[in-house]
Amino acid sequence: MKKLLFVTVGALLLTFTSCKQDKTKVNLEKVEQNDSLQRIITQKDSDINDMMGIMNEIQEGFRQINEAENRVDIVKDGEGADKKSQLRQNIKFISSTMQKNRELISKLRQRLANSSFKGGQLKATIDNLVKQLDEKDQQLQQLRAELDAKDIHISELDETINNLNTNVSNLTTANTQNTQTINNQDAQLNTAWYVFGTKNELKEQRIVENGKVLQSNFNKNYFTKIDIRVDKSIKLYSKSVKILTLHPSSSYTLSRDANKQYELTITNPQIFWSTSKYLVIQVK
Repeated sequence: MKKLLFVTVGALLLTFTSCKQDKTKVNLEKVEQNDSLQRIITQKDSDINDMMGIMNEIQEGFRQINEAENRVDIVKDGEGADKKSQLRQNIKFISSTMQKNRELISKLRQRLANSSFKGGQLKATIDNLVKQLDEKDQQLQQLRAELDAKDIHISELDETINNLNTNVSNLTTANTQNTQTINNQDAQLNTAWYVFGTKNELKEQRIVENGKVLQSNFNKNYFTKIDIRVDKSIKLYSKSVKILTLHPSSSYTLSRDANKQYELTITNPQIFWSTSKYLVIQVK
């Protein structure tokens, strides 16, 4: 009787220990997932705050330019011995502030290119800021024509316009290059790879070795490349599947079709691919 009691207690202890280990493993996976998501959120918040700070500087620059333009409008139609001096002073200020804004816009584009945040609205805002600079360039050229008509020649204005023409050309080239860089990085950030196969197939390609996934020099050519913004469903053509890589369970569903074969649907791509850009699924 005592022997039977010891065996029963031993079996219960083993069952309890096994359940505890499984629960600990699940909790660790959840902690890793939460840490990964928190890092993504923190990085995006930091990127957005930095870019908003630059945009505020640019908007303040445009405000100061508008004030200087108002002063120019008053002075050019007035009289006074220091008229030319005031015009020169304000035009130099407009020129230097426009140059500063141009550098800030270039900096903002670069930040966006290097950022994990890829917002179409922010790209449109930057394009609008460049458009505002172009309009200021045209206004300065119009001002020179008006002053020439009044036989008022400001050498700083001529130099400013010549520099602006060069800067506009350089900025256009830089914008094209930055746009290409953003597009390339955007494509890289939204690229992932998946593979599904039997246990033996995955072992043959060294995708799974000694029970570990993607630990050795596995065959990357065996994977299918996808755009995570577009490809959100994967037919697995099997009635038995097991996801071997770590992906948050809340970010996908597994459903059966009419033939009772599984299909993976990624409901939240950003979260799903946050832990790994490689998806490995074992099928039978």
